[in-house]
Amino acid sequence: MTDRRIPRWADLRPYLRTGPVRLSPVERRLASAATIRDLRRVARRHVPRAVFDYTDGAAETETSLRRSREAFRRIEFVPRVLRDVSNVDLSTTILGRDSRMPLIFAPTGFTRLMHAEGEPSVGRVARRLGIPYALSTLGTTSPEALAAAVPGADLWFQLYIWNDRDAVLELVRRAKASGFRVLVLTVDTPVAGARLRDVHNGFTIPPTLSTRTLIDIGLHPGWWFDKLTTEPLTFAVFTETGGTVADLINRVFDPTITIADLAWMRREWDGPIVIKGIQTPDDARAVVDAGADGVIVSNHGGRQLDRAPTPLEQLAPILAAVGGRAEVYLDGGVMSGADVIAAVALGARAALVGRAYLYGLMAGGERGVERAGGILRAEAVRTMQLLGVGRVADLDRSSVRLRDR
Repeated sequence: MTDRRIPRWADLRPYLRTGPVRLSPVERRLASAATIRDLRRVARRHVPRAVFDYTDGAAETETSLRRSREAFRRIEFVPRVLRDVSNVDLSTTILGRDSRMPLIFAPTGFTRLMHAEGEPSVGRVARRLGIPYALSTLGTTSPEALAAAVPGADLWFQLYIWNDRDAVLELVRRAKASGFRVLVLTVDTPVAGARLRDVHNGFTIPPTLSTRTLIDIGLHPGWWFDKLTTEPLTFAVFTETGGTVADLINRVFDPTITIADLAWMRREWDGPIVIKGIQTPDDARAVVDAGADGVIVSNHGGRQLDRAPTPLEQLAPILAAVGGRAEVYLDGGVMSGADVIAAVALGARAALVGRAYLYGLMAGGERGVERAGGILRAEAVRTMQLLGVGRVADLDRSSVRLRDR
C-alpha cells in the first residue's frame, strides 16, 4: 500500500514553472513552431485565405506537389555510429563562393503579398545564414532596392524571357550593375499553369474588394492594416498589372523561347548562368552544352505542369547526363533540414526552398523567415549528427537511399 502525505510548497514548485513570458504576439506565434509544417499552420491562420492559397497551392490537381513531398518521405537514412559528430560543418561552395549551408532561398513572386517587409527581409535572413538568395522577375522589390538593403549578400537574379527583348536586356543590365552575381533563367513557364485555388478564390492583383474580401478584412485585420498602410502592392519591374498572375504571364512571357535564347543570354551575361526548370536528362545535357554553369532540377513547385516528373526521382539520371560539367541543384518538396541533407547526399550541390521561408514570412515577417532558417539549419545539423557524418563534403549515397514505397 502506498504511503500518502500532504505535499509541501517545495514539492509543488518544480511543477509550477512557466516558460518565458512573450509579450509580442509575433514571438508567441513563432515560438509555437518547431517545424516548417508548424509555420505553415501558423501562416494559414494569420493571412487571408487567398494569400495563403497563392503561396501554398499548385496547378490543377496538385499531384506534382504531393508527389514531390511524398518522395522525401520515401527517404531512408543509413546512419554510421561511433563517429565524432560534436562539431558539424554544413559549409559548401556554390558556383565558386562559400556558403554556410547547402541551401538557397529560391525566387518567389509577389513576395510583399505575404508581408509588407517582403524581399529585403528574406535577403537579410539569407545574408545572416550565409546562403544565396534569388530575387524573382515577379518580385515586389527592384534589383537596386534589394541590393541596397542587403549589401554583401550573395544575390542571384531570376529571369523570365518576355516578348519585349529590349526590356529583358535592360533588366539584366540593371541586375548586373546592382551587383547580382548569378543569373537564374527559368524555362518551364512558356504559359501559366492552371492554379485552381487562385481561380476559385477570385485572386487578382491587386486584391479585388469583393464580398469575400470584405469578410477577410474582418477576420485578418492585421494583414490588411499591413497592406493599406505601406507602399502599394505592385510588381517591381512590370508596369502593367490587373487581373490574375496567370493573365500577366500569358500577356508578357514569350512562349517561343528555345535553346538559342540561352546562347543569346550567355553573350549578354558574363557571370554564372543557372537554368531552372530542368526535368529530363536530355534537357540538362542540352543546356550545359549551350553554356549553363548550373541546372536546377525543378517542376516549379508543382505550379506549372501537373503530374510532371518528381525532382528527387529525376536527380540521379540528370546528374549522370551532366557528368560533372555543371553544378546540379534541386527544388520541390523540400520541407525540412533533413530533406536538404538527403538531396545533397543523393548528389545535389544544394537544395532550394521557397514555400518554407514564405510560411515564415506570412507567420511573422522577417522574424518568421529567421525562424524558418533556424529550423532548417537545426534540422540539418541534427540529421548529420545522427547520420554520423561531420561534414557536408563527406555526404554521399552510402548515407541515404530512396525506398520503393
